[in-house]
Amino acid sequence: MAIAKAQPGKTLLNGSNHTLIMIDHQSQMAFATKSIDPVLLRNNAALVAKAAKEFKVSTILTTVAEKSFSGPIFDEIKSVFPNETIIDRTTMNTWEDGRIAERVNAIGKEKIVLAGLWTSVCIVGPALSALDQGFEVYVIADASGDVSDEAHQRAMERMIQAGARPMTSLQYLLELQRDWARGETYNETVATAITNGGGYGLGLIYAKAMFNASEGH
Repeated sequence: MAIAKAQPGKTLLNGSNHTLIMIDHQSQMAFATKSIDPVLLRNNAALVAKAAKEFKVSTILTTVAEKSFSGPIFDEIKSVFPNETIIDRTTMNTWEDGRIAERVNAIGKEKIVLAGLWTSVCIVGPALSALDQGFEVYVIADASGDVSDEAHQRAMERMIQAGARPMTSLQYLLELQRDWARGETYNETVATAITNGGGYGLGLIYAKAMFNASEGH
């Protein structure tokens, strides 16, 4: 018989139980991305980066052919992690670069969260590879994108069929916070949601301005 306990499920993310890998959020990759508006993509990438920074998530940033073709990582990410070493690869599959494997092993987390461009190549590759090696994989769908809606959706379906867990950027932030009584991260979570949380952020602005509302804090 199942018994309810006031504790989070094992598949939920927190700041210390996963590694975030942000992959190929670069201008050349974004030019051909059609499954999501580039402004929204950049906003969502910023939201994910800020959430990871706030909750001290072990984060790996990686690019492909930065100097020769794809250009620098989005400023929305670089500004959040100005001192982070960015691993520039030749491999389309991030997981096949030995430096990535070395970092993942050094961090030592069994949960891997992925976001990047393009979904059908640069996310499918590491997702399926990590799953095959026994990791739990999560994909932030709206901080990723592809050359068409079809390409993005088929890639997401393929990963889900293999066991990956899809989520969104705002979900990522709120799952890390998870309790408005957590005062040490409350203000920054709300600030990030206001800046990058779309309609939810507008709602927070309204509630605080009109009623000085606070989410149970």
